[in-house]
Amino acid sequence: MPRSCTICQHPQREALDLALVGGAALSETAALFRVSSDAVSRHKANHLPAKLVLAEKASEVAEADDLLDQVRDLQARTLAILEASEASREHRTALSAIREARSNLELLAKLLGELDERPVVNVLVSPQWLQLRTTIITALDHHPQARESVLRAVEGAGSG
Repeated sequence: MPRSCTICQHPQREALDLALVGGAALSETAALFRVSSDAVSRHKANHLPAKLVLAEKASEVAEADDLLDQVRDLQARTLAILEASEASREHRTALSAIREARSNLELLAKLLGELDERPVVNVLVSPQWLQLRTTIITALDHHPQARESVLRAVEGAGSG
């Protein structure tokens, strides 16, 4: 007869499940509730209520939606200030509103994942690569076929 899950029988099962859904480490959860890490791992894999996991994901999505709504509301208010300041010819206020609107757009783009700020490095023009390339080609001077093959491969990699 199979053993029953010690976590399912635990008096603090609900709190234990919430800790797991919240992303707590298995070892920390096991220590906190004085159970084995293996039991926690098995319980998480086989018995953790799917609805609880889905509820946590839904909560995260709702928080993100709320943040987006706040930024969109802020942008609408900023644009209203811009429009009013342009109508009244308050140029300093209009310029401030333009700066704020630009910042709001940047934040919104970041939140939506539409703005990629990761640095782009072109290694093909780096001094280290050019020196290494020269060293490799020079080393292959006595092997013309290999040299040509390497040159073709390097040139092909650079264009793709």
